Amino acid sequence: MKNKFNYSEADLATFDTIMADCGWIVYEDALDVDFVDEIANSLVNAYDERRKIQVKNGIAAVMNGTLHHLVEKDAFALKFLDQKYCDSQIRHFLDGNYILNSLGAVINLKGDNPYVQNIHRDIRSYTGNFKLMIQMMVILDDFTLENGATHFLSGSHHSKEKPEADFFYKNSDRAVVKKGSIILFDSNLWHASGKNHTNGQRRTLTMAFTRPFFKQQLDYPRALGYTFGEGLNESLRQVLGYNARTPENLDEYYQPVEKRMYQPGQG
Repeated sequence: MKNKFNYSEADLATFDTIMADCGWIVYEDALDVDFVDEIANSLVNAYDERRKIQVKNGIAAVMNGTLHHLVEKDAFALKFLDQKYCDSQIRHFLDGNYILNSLGAVINLKGDNPYVQNIHRDIRSYTGNFKLMIQMMVILDDFTLENGATHFLSGSHHSKEKPEADFFYKNSDRAVVKKGSIILFDSNLWHASGKNHTNGQRRTLTMAFTRPFFKQQLDYPRALGYTFGEGLNESLRQVLGYNARTPENLDEYYQPVEKRMYQPGQG
């Protein structure tokens, strides 16, 4: 049965309507299955690396199955971002150029209780009608009611106050969607990952895109290297934040326009 939030063929006017009314929208068959499997398989080593740091720093209990900041030179992230999935929708929602705020993943397993299962929204301050951030989920396994399909309280992006748990779970919609789908949702929307009651894993990429002046969760240009950025195409330079950097000294500040850290057109 077709998901009622699936508007894969939607034009931007329909996108506006469903995002205003519900706060989230599904695009099915967005990624090639082979690419989905490539991404999913890469999470094994990526999680092991991050888990060691979580354990070392004493935050393992609430971080089960969560992976943060998967933007790396030799992994899938640059290939993914270069495809510009939902670019017109994100650009339309944020009214111009945008940058990546974060790119991570969740591996939802039976018995885990990570923080993403709490009712939350993905932006700390309620921004109302001012669109500052949009979230993207890339579905790496079929989402079902049994394996923890995400709860979305449709329309709650218009509410500043966190809903009571009883009301949230009674009234939320479930993102029952197929592997390879993309979900876009307003960052003001209240949601929660479901609990996995199966013996399988339920994996998804999670990311946020913002207007360029919004600070990234991780300084991707500095992490990847400024020299590395010189070899990227203009689209990747833009989305990774190379055109919206902060100078660290006067020499970087006093530059002709074409060499400035913060380029024109970034809002």
